[in-house]
Amino acid sequence: MGAIIAIIPSLLMAQTGSYTLNGKVGQLSAPAKAYLEYSNAAGKQIDSTVINNGSFTFSGTFDQPKSAFLVISRSGTGIHSKDMSYIELYLEAGNISVNSPDSIDDAKVTAGALNGDNAKLKIALTHVNAEMLALNKDYKAATDEQRKSKEFDDNIKKRSDSIKKERKAVNLTFIKANPNSLISLVVIKNMGGAMPDVTEVEPIFNSLSVCVRATKMGTDYAASIEKMKITAIGAVAPDFTMADTAGKPVSLHDFKGKYVLVDFWASWCGPCRAENPNLVKECGVYKDKNFTVLGVSLDQPGAQAKWLKAIHDDHLTWMQVSDLKGFKNEAAQLYAVHAIPQNFLVGPDGKIVGKDLRGDDLANKLKELLDK
Repeated sequence: MGAIIAIIPSLLMAQTGSYTLNGKVGQLSAPAKAYLEYSNAAGKQIDSTVINNGSFTFSGTFDQPKSAFLVISRSGTGIHSKDMSYIELYLEAGNISVNSPDSIDDAKVTAGALNGDNAKLKIALTHVNAEMLALNKDYKAATDEQRKSKEFDDNIKKRSDSIKKERKAVNLTFIKANPNSLISLVVIKNMGGAMPDVTEVEPIFNSLSVCVRATKMGTDYAASIEKMKITAIGAVAPDFTMADTAGKPVSLHDFKGKYVLVDFWASWCGPCRAENPNLVKECGVYKDKNFTVLGVSLDQPGAQAKWLKAIHDDHLTWMQVSDLKGFKNEAAQLYAVHAIPQNFLVGPDGKIVGKDLRGDDLANKLKELLDK
């Protein structure tokens, strides 16, 4: 036990520090520029520097190791320039060397353990990433007519599902082999995405070493896991009250005794609008079988007219509420909604019985619960 206690403080101390990034990309010179994009407590940051005879340098401090994008623009016109290319790396204590004879795409990163582990993961995912690139290429090459074909759509979905399954297997193998690496924690967070399943990510997180879980990134994610449990399947759905389209207060508990789909959406959200016909269909099928929808709009301040127009245009006949605060919507905060569309199916007893149900998944769940 004493050894573990001795190790943890030294690892925690290593979470803050300074870095120097030295780059060499061919013989590039002005107007070419290098950009370093990363996030800190103040938000997104973009540092820039001129490139002289292929060489450039960045230096700085951090409160914890973090990912960053190193962008090269030959025209020096910014990170979104048409001629830009980039790599992802990690800012960690000490010297970071980035070298390539021609393009940043082929650069070799020499640094500490974090970038070394990231390189190992990248190699492990080589085949998966190649398959995804091929899939995207085939989809882009298809005609509009082909994309409307059910056979084409089913084939793309089948290949996509297979790639996701393979990627997950590679990620889990990496995590199991590297429980002491912060990259393993990054992989867990990426696997969970914007709508993580706590029953999946928590056991994997707990398999990481005490040292990794004790880092700032680790304690932050542990806190996130506790928040996930609030809206896990089987938990009592957090109650909230919000104004409807006429300004009258509506509460989730008003629907107790019914199955209610709490649907987070917005008028500006393309995928949400694309899913609305499915909701209209299911609501029509089950509206007389103790089922309804409660729409929660994440429209922005001043966008009430757009919200109301979308309700009318999409033929949404169920209750709609919003505080017009965007992603700062009080219900969205309560349910930890960071991406939409997202929904929660609440049972008559007020407990969550389903999450993120769309298309056939929603139809099958409602059939299972209501066609008895």
